[in-house]
Amino acid sequence: MTSLYWKSFASACLCVTLSHPAWSAGGIEIPGYAPATGVERSYRVQKATETDMSFWFDKPGASAMTMRGAFRQRMTVLSRDEDGMRVRWSLSADLPEGMAGLADSYQMNLLYRNSLTAYGTASLELETDLNGNPRDLSGVDQILAHMRAIAASGPGGVPAAPQSGVYDIIAKLEANPLQIVAALVPEAQLLATGQSYQAETMEIGQASATSRDEDYDGVSVPVTSTWTLKSTDATARTATLSLSEEADAAAFSQSQQPAIANLMSGFAERAKNLTADQLASVKRASKNRSVELVVSLNDGSTLEASEIVTVAAGGTRLRTYTHIQREDMPASLPLPAVLTAKDLQTPDLHIDPLPSAKAGQGILDELSTPPAPPKASQTVAPHNDGPKAIAPVSLEVKSAKVVSLTSFGSELDIMLTPESAAKFQDFTQAAVGEITQVLINDKVVIEPRILTPIPGGHIVINGEQDPKLLQVMAEQLALPGAKIVVRLRP
Repeated sequence: MTSLYWKSFASACLCVTLSHPAWSAGGIEIPGYAPATGVERSYRVQKATETDMSFWFDKPGASAMTMRGAFRQRMTVLSRDEDGMRVRWSLSADLPEGMAGLADSYQMNLLYRNSLTAYGTASLELETDLNGNPRDLSGVDQILAHMRAIAASGPGGVPAAPQSGVYDIIAKLEANPLQIVAALVPEAQLLATGQSYQAETMEIGQASATSRDEDYDGVSVPVTSTWTLKSTDATARTATLSLSEEADAAAFSQSQQPAIANLMSGFAERAKNLTADQLASVKRASKNRSVELVVSLNDGSTLEASEIVTVAAGGTRLRTYTHIQREDMPASLPLPAVLTAKDLQTPDLHIDPLPSAKAGQGILDELSTPPAPPKASQTVAPHNDGPKAIAPVSLEVKSAKVVSLTSFGSELDIMLTPESAAKFQDFTQAAVGEITQVLINDKVVIEPRILTPIPGGHIVINGEQDPKLLQVMAEQLALPGAKIVVRLRP
């Protein structure tokens, strides 16, 4: 039940393999990447995501939220030949010592700990190309088997429902195991951005541009990349490079129109009152990426990297920050303020740790996907010493229709009224991490675990439901005054 809008943003923010341009003759030579084998390197990693939906919310501060995380990850190049390398990453969700602010402001660490538990591993062994770009993963069968066991047992011994989404996630990982790498160690790709197995010669201050196409749900989007050698340090034997990337505005806007339309339907009343200029602005989208890299002039390895990715669409903005520093080298790049701030406006998430012996399903979070902003109120019953109590909500349906997904079957697309959409967001904000039930005519039809708060009032029922049954439910929900009930699973 994760919002399609945020799924679109999450996919838009995934790193892609970058090719290095051919640099002009003369200048500074950046050596080819030639890491030592058998030597473990430790990296300090800091991340943050900022979401801004203030365009759609009237109450100041109710829509701009920040999540961040801080980690210490270790990497060893196990072997290297003329075809590629074998690399081991040892992963930890523990917060490094000396981080600014309170530990509970680092919510990504809690989510990441659950991800490691759900995937059943604290290390990954990768096959990479000679630049360090991941191209294969060892132990995929064991990871998938662990996830299937999680789905089969479920929390409290209750198996995951086919409609819960966990089986869809497993299927996606079977089709593309490198998504496991993107979820657990995206640092590998960012470090590889600054590395090339071939020596490159660059001149300070001279920019070199390349271009490529990226695919967004069938829309080809041209992306321009500009590389610049900013400076060198003869004493430290390092070079500082910058990379600036910009997606073609027209093509990227086109690729985001389905997500923008879905977002606007969730704010239908406000959307009806937009001026022509505001509407045009909402329908525009943009994506840019800015990276600074400190590369060793001894072995061509990336010693430090700082990346900012900004995606704007539909009157909203998502910005992600990543900073990586190899701990045996001094830092030279400035940290964005969000990574060092002691006070942040963070979402009010309830994140329970998964037990390592029997992990619950559904905490397979995409770490680049931020939670939606909370509303001012929440439908939460008074707390006591027992489990969290959250009152059920009865929601009015604006529309319901069966959508054919060709070879993927059909799904029931439900849109709530604006008032019920707000109630549903409040409920999901309070129920993050909990298993819930959606009832139609007093019958449970799906039992999803809430991963993030869900704005927009959009509910999808799919999976293995009979298309005829979906059509019956759609007809029932099309009647005047039709309602559904959402509650915690008893």
